[in-house]
Amino acid sequence: MSNPQHLQYSKEHEWLTAADADGVSTVGITEYAATALGDIVYVQLPAVGDTVTAGETCGELESTKSVSDLYSPATGEVTEVNEALADEPALVNSAAFEGGWLFKLKVSQAPADLLDADGYAEFTKS
Repeated sequence: MSNPQHLQYSKEHEWLTAADADGVSTVGITEYAATALGDIVYVQLPAVGDTVTAGETCGELESTKSVSDLYSPATGEVTEVNEALADEPALVNSAAFEGGWLFKLKVSQAPADLLDADGYAEFTKS
């Protein structure tokens, strides 16, 4: 598993892009988490306009194995959700860092404890 170097990672296994020109970042779960969960069959995401808080639950991912909480890696307002996941939740498994993104967030506060790719690799090493 290769973690893209340009992303930041939470210890709850979410990733966060750097903010674009409008201050919006994209959030998803890592390949490590997607693999551990198994086949994703349902995704419950926060709604556009919701305010989410770093480290707090903001949705759920249901797989053939279990239901897991989704945590926000940063604090801010949800500006978009990945509508494609309603019909094809397995995108989270097949394209965790691309088409399987979860939501976009206008970040008001990023936590100081996000990891870089190497730090996340060390954190997930068995």
